Amino acid sequence: MNTLDILHHLNDLLPLKARQNALAKEDAALHRSILRSFAERGKPRQRIEKGGRAEIAAALQRLRNSDLVVLDGQGDIIGAYPFTLEETPHRLTVNGHRVHAMCALDALAVSPMFDCEVRIDSSCALSGEPIHIQQRDGVLLHVEPSENLQLGIHWQSVATCAAHSLCREMVFLKDPDTAMAWQQAEPETRERVELRQAIRVAARFFTPLMQESTA
Repeated sequence: MNTLDILHHLNDLLPLKARQNALAKEDAALHRSILRSFAERGKPRQRIEKGGRAEIAAALQRLRNSDLVVLDGQGDIIGAYPFTLEETPHRLTVNGHRVHAMCALDALAVSPMFDCEVRIDSSCALSGEPIHIQQRDGVLLHVEPSENLQLGIHWQSVATCAAHSLCREMVFLKDPDTAMAWQQAEPETRERVELRQAIRVAARFFTPLMQESTA
């Protein structure tokens, strides 16, 4: 698929920006502030100024109902695409803080979303070989084992929470041969994307979440 086709498919399965646009202005602003807090502090913003406990809980529930955040059993934020506090194979260092990305595509999105330097520590989903990526403002600074690594997407429908379904199936693969072997296991539903194209997709899918709607 080309970049636009991948974006259209992603938005069909997980229309994050459309869901954000459908929120009340205050809820959309809260969502952006949660994302910003993950990037700046490595953890989510849990409080809403001038709001009581009931208002906080209600606002977070609306975001969860739109699958824009993930809450734990106590109603606290543990994730907001592309970030999560849950353990995943994709570890990020952002502004000196450690946090996880929900999937490989999400990991590539953080640097262009926030115009910052990000280190990604992950591993090849097939071989287990370590993968390290350094980005600044979305530009590749360093890649191990090589810039030939690819992103694998296993397309599937999202029943409820994409963080625990679709996101588990977007992975790093160390080189084209490994990516091809991974794809051939389920060729009708698996997609291979080269690294720079994956960064473009990630940036165009996630960066609009930080932009206030003009509608």
